[in-house]
Amino acid sequence: MADIRNNFVGIKSPNPFWLASAPPTDKAYNVERAFKAGWGGVVWKTLGEAGPPVVNVNGPRYGAIWGADRRLLGLNNIELITDRDLQTNLREIKQVKKNWPDRAMIVSIMVPCEEASWKAILPLVEETGADGIELNFGCPHGMSERGMGAAVGQVPEYIEMVSRWCKATTRMPVIVKLTPNITDIRYPARAAKTGGADAVSLINTISSIISVDLDNFSPEPSIDGKGSHGGYCGPAVKPIALNMVAEIARDAETRGMPISGIGGITTWRDAAEFLALGAGNVQVCTAAMTYGFKIVEEMAAGLSNWMDEKGHKTLDDVISRAVPNVTDWQYLNLNYIAKAKINQDSCIQCGRCHIACEDTSHQAITNMLDDKRHFEVIEEECVGCNLCVNVCPVQDCITMEPLSAGVLDKRTGKKVLKKYSNWTEHPNNPSKVAAE
Repeated sequence: MADIRNNFVGIKSPNPFWLASAPPTDKAYNVERAFKAGWGGVVWKTLGEAGPPVVNVNGPRYGAIWGADRRLLGLNNIELITDRDLQTNLREIKQVKKNWPDRAMIVSIMVPCEEASWKAILPLVEETGADGIELNFGCPHGMSERGMGAAVGQVPEYIEMVSRWCKATTRMPVIVKLTPNITDIRYPARAAKTGGADAVSLINTISSIISVDLDNFSPEPSIDGKGSHGGYCGPAVKPIALNMVAEIARDAETRGMPISGIGGITTWRDAAEFLALGAGNVQVCTAAMTYGFKIVEEMAAGLSNWMDEKGHKTLDDVISRAVPNVTDWQYLNLNYIAKAKINQDSCIQCGRCHIACEDTSHQAITNMLDDKRHFEVIEEECVGCNLCVNVCPVQDCITMEPLSAGVLDKRTGKKVLKKYSNWTEHPNNPSKVAAE
């Protein structure tokens, strides 16, 4: 049976599934129930300075986007960091860690970008026995307007500076939570590493307005007729998160840096994809808020069963396996040719492939043959874009079939070459022409 025990920067947990810093990790009651359900660790909801806690709105805090079946695709939230007293949080963290010594207890922190503020809170967190800290440099709303959260995460120099302060002040591993609200995620990740951080976690939520109430013309969630930008999360952000994790994992300056993957993880397969692209473990929030804490049972069992099926004995057999296969566009093989093929036995004659190809693509699928409704790929026109595969409602009805070397490509009239060739050596490349 696959061993899914996790060791992330020396922090051990029975599985790689942690709850992310959010309302589900706001209090001992929640965290105890999460651990009973089987979560390997939690990142306690972000703590602020001692003194009067922050004030959250008393009305709606979430906006949503649903699929056609009302399956939740994305959440927008205007939730702030914990609005509970610092000492209350610290007492509960200490007690929960004592009760569950085998689970990972990470504490998220956000205080003003001043050395004294960080040095004041770190000993208090360390005294709880927590396993590590996560520096919240990602929150895109509310706190960022106060010079914290994403306001720090968007400035690499600040990330490096605060990371240094923390590493010089605490024994605990330092994880830097990065904001996706930036042009190139590699720069803040490099800054975290230069500052001595032990790991990064990403992505935090994406700054967004999810919808507008067209009756009162207020962004949602609406508070007394007004709305604000918030943080977008859930399954819809997974592709953005995967790309950013991969960028850090394959960057020459950050390659090998531990990554805690976050962003739309709902199933074991999502988690496996993050691990394959370089994450050492994963954090989950929206899925738990949608389906409850017991979803971790399915995630852990699914990951373990898949690993058994594929012969992966430990998480190390999976982590970063896909990273060498992530490349830049100019290095993709231009001599790889594939054509769409429609399985006539599976085809339900809906015509979606024809409409998509005819109206918006390459006019490579018929809709009639011998005066009868019939959908078939016209090889002479097919460029292999696979749009038809993605719009077809029947799984595996349309497949992409690679052409072997030596086979004639009916579209170009040329035989498929076995030799690898990419854009950097193509005669149409202006850079190649200029170099010659």
